[in-house]
Amino acid sequence: MALLKELLEILICPACRSDLVLQDAESGLKCTQCRRVYPIRDGIPVMLIDEARIED
Repeated sequence: MALLKELLEILICPACRSDLVLQDAESGLKCTQCRRVYPIRDGIPVMLIDEARIED
């Protein structure tokens, strides 16, 4: 299930309030500032800071 473009435009990182970008294969949403990746499970982004991982 593809995320709607309108949804991506309004979602922001709950930790630092920066923009998010969709990762390859729609596996997660990555913050452009703090590099946290929020997982997407069953087509629904999990926007909990505790569920995010930090990538290089």
